[in-house]
Amino acid sequence: MARRQAGGRAVNGREPIPVAGLWRALGLTLASSVVWGVAHVWAGRRAVGFSLMALLAVLFLGSATAAFAFQEQLKQVAVQHTFLNLITAGILVLAVGWGAIVIRSYQVVRPTGLPTAMRVTSGALVVIVAMMVCTPLVYAANATYVLGDTLSTIFSGDQSGAHINAADPWKGRPRINILLLGGDGGKDRTGIRTDSMTVASIDTHTGNTVLMSLPRSLQKFPLPARLRSKWPYGYTGDAPDPQHPGSVGLLNELYIQGEQHPELVPGYKKGQRGPHMVEDVIGYLLGLKMDYYVLVNLDGFKDIVNAMGGVTVRIEKRLPIGGEIVNGVQTRPPTGYLPAGKHHLNGTQALWYGRSRDADDDFHRMDRQKCLMKDIADQADPQKVVTHFEKLANAAKSTISTNIPAKLLPALVKLSGSVKHGADIHSLPFNPGKIANFHVYEPSLTVMRRATTKAIADSTKPSAPPVTPTATPTKRTGTGTGRSPSSRSTSASSGGAVSLKNICG
Repeated sequence: MARRQAGGRAVNGREPIPVAGLWRALGLTLASSVVWGVAHVWAGRRAVGFSLMALLAVLFLGSATAAFAFQEQLKQVAVQHTFLNLITAGILVLAVGWGAIVIRSYQVVRPTGLPTAMRVTSGALVVIVAMMVCTPLVYAANATYVLGDTLSTIFSGDQSGAHINAADPWKGRPRINILLLGGDGGKDRTGIRTDSMTVASIDTHTGNTVLMSLPRSLQKFPLPARLRSKWPYGYTGDAPDPQHPGSVGLLNELYIQGEQHPELVPGYKKGQRGPHMVEDVIGYLLGLKMDYYVLVNLDGFKDIVNAMGGVTVRIEKRLPIGGEIVNGVQTRPPTGYLPAGKHHLNGTQALWYGRSRDADDDFHRMDRQKCLMKDIADQADPQKVVTHFEKLANAAKSTISTNIPAKLLPALVKLSGSVKHGADIHSLPFNPGKIANFHVYEPSLTVMRRATTKAIADSTKPSAPPVTPTATPTKRTGTGTGRSPSSRSTSASSGGAVSLKNICG
């Protein structure tokens, strides 16, 4: 007579199929995929089981402690390529190790005597569980790798930026000046015109920032000494040159001038000459030394906004999407409109919110662009950034170029934290309606430099409380911010920089 076993009775003289033991083994394996060592402890291998539990506890407690107690340090580590490579390797090792623990847990408690079909099926189920455990870790490793690759692509192309001491990057540098350029390059455009030009002058101790916007239509402005042999009486472009019929002597043409005339920007290769040409001239106009530049292709900007899940803005008046007005005559009708009010915009809509000027003028657009930058910074959602990370990274790689060195990123991340948590951002638009004696045509170097110096000095003073609108009617000057009429009139009467808290709300 066949003998009995724990899994059931003998049938027809054969050993019973240990189905109950198989289900128990699968259950213990599933439990071990969550809490390492459960299967080992049940099987009597207590030393190994409790060691695995302790290792898992150390990993979780260590990760939680780092996430809550060392957030700022982690942000700085997250922009260093070497550390990102180590983190990627560490996550992959953890994924392989976790999967191996799942499989080994099943082997420890697997019943003997299983038929071939059950053995293959149960083994496949265990492999699937191991893969499910590993998948999030592999995704995290891929995201970390993509981040490192993105940073390397963006911050290693142009090495012409100011050199730094990584151990103390702000030593002897009370301020850092970064030129932010928005270019309109595209498949249907020849070259890049920088229709958005803003200097961010940042206090390296407090994070207080002054955003100084220059109009694209600045014309016949003075130039540095080295460029006066070509333009002795101020910049006049290449209007007489039939090869450059579109050049009429505007500030937004300088990028193309630098790229097409290597002799104007010696020592730089193609793709770098344009930004440095703009850097030199704007630095001269404002009396500031430009440390770095960041160029954003506005055509790709919409992809970044989409990857972030869009942005909510407050629109003061209806703005056209597309279209063109030449000398007061509409030569091409808009394809749509952005209605007034508070709206959540996708990438294309946000792009037109920042670049539309046919409804008002360049000065309104300059203000909208700064408010858009503030809105994006304020509304950046970490969860959306993580879930759309690869799309965001790809958009950034094809959209952003800069000469900021990668080793400065940790210090900039730390500095941006102060901007995000209390530092004030002031706006100084070079607008004839807001700066006395400033003119778009033949601007005075003295006036521009004096306004810049005053704005920076004012940004170091304690912030004033937001302006409360009054019932006093104010005549519209045509130089508003695109937000609220009250804040527009306040900034116009101030004659200098105004906090974006007052301008954008």
